[in-house]
Amino acid sequence: MPDGVAALLARAAQPGFNAWRRGIVRLGGCTNPIHLVGGVTLTDPGTGEVIDSYFPVMDGGRLLIACGNRRATVCPACSRVYRADTYQLVRAGLVGGKGVGAGVSKHPQVFATLTAPGFGPVHTRRDRGGQVPACRPRRTGERCSHGVRVGCHLRHAEADPRLGEPLCPRCYDYAGAVLWQAHAGQLWHRFVLELRRELARRAGLSRTAFSQAARLSYAKVAEYQRRGLVHFHAVIRLDGPDGPGSPPPGWATTVLLGDAVREVVRLVRLPALGAEIVGRRLLRFGSQVDVRPVAGLGTEDRLTSSAVAGYIAKYATKGAESAGAMDRRIQHASDLATLPVRHHTRRMIGTCWWLGGLPQFEPLMLRRWAHMLGYRGHFSTKSRRYSTTLTALRNARAEHRAQQQRAVLGHANRPTIAVGQWRFAGRGYSPEAALIAASVRRGGDGHGA
Repeated sequence: MPDGVAALLARAAQPGFNAWRRGIVRLGGCTNPIHLVGGVTLTDPGTGEVIDSYFPVMDGGRLLIACGNRRATVCPACSRVYRADTYQLVRAGLVGGKGVGAGVSKHPQVFATLTAPGFGPVHTRRDRGGQVPACRPRRTGERCSHGVRVGCHLRHAEADPRLGEPLCPRCYDYAGAVLWQAHAGQLWHRFVLELRRELARRAGLSRTAFSQAARLSYAKVAEYQRRGLVHFHAVIRLDGPDGPGSPPPGWATTVLLGDAVREVVRLVRLPALGAEIVGRRLLRFGSQVDVRPVAGLGTEDRLTSSAVAGYIAKYATKGAESAGAMDRRIQHASDLATLPVRHHTRRMIGTCWWLGGLPQFEPLMLRRWAHMLGYRGHFSTKSRRYSTTLTALRNARAEHRAQQQRAVLGHANRPTIAVGQWRFAGRGYSPEAALIAASVRRGGDGHGA
């Protein structure tokens, strides 16, 4: 009999098994919970009277809470919560809710996809109306300077491991790809600044006058492509000067916003660090840019708010591992040779490690972010006035649960303050608890473990 099963049977025979099992089920299948020791006291804010208190007694006085990791490859259960919160955050900025008025749905707003430029031809798959053309058709016999064919006549399947791999790794500009990745967050910041200037120019206003008449808001997410480079999906919106609660000026239209986004993507540039090592490089976005209007209910030529919010929330829970990279940091150069990644990914990680060891690239922290292929920005970000925040959503959920708990204790109609003192005491499951959590992840509630 496996050790975990034997331990679970022994636990089931002990007093308090049901309460212990409920504590595991409550985590929703979290794969790596955090252990806390301490307690919480419920007091009356007016008199200071201690109404109730809670100090865990099971498992050595430890309380287990969900890890809250956003990445689906690390914790599928917690990533689903993060994805749902992101969906609500983005959708509130499109149609209102969560403290945002419904009038925001009538504001000019577009959904834009900004891609990375090319650093060398890679195997690709393009779906054109159900037809998948050849990868890179070229004349038979054409070869690069290294003797490698410059074309590919295959029609790659969706799961083909060659997708995203360079046709010739020696021709591929790995240094340029890593530097673009490391500057991508700054390039987005430059894009937002220039977009405000372009909108002001098109409206015939100075930048000061623009800020007094309108406000630009956005929510974006970074997605890794198979070639290992990120591109950005963003909702971009024009409001009045006070944010989503104020109507935009009459000149602010969806067409004007979309045209300005396309123009700024074409023009924005950012010089890369380390010109004396890898040559002078002006970084930019790729030529492929998709800008489409968004509608609250949707029309034939507009994306629906639900589709956009779902799309952004989907990629908010993914990381570099979706491009075949790592979900943890690399500590030593000796680890590079044994990484379980494809050749192209190893070359990008190796380039991060090489450049990261040079003083000229120290500000980019390339070795620290080598497992992310050089990208060190946040995966999902928003401007301050776009909509609600993840913190507000989490606080509302915590308050709802606290109200339920007070009702169970009989204090629902009495003002209370919870004062807790907790400290970190480890993480993970015991073998028997891991079985219960696995049963929850499979769709049960722990009864059948």
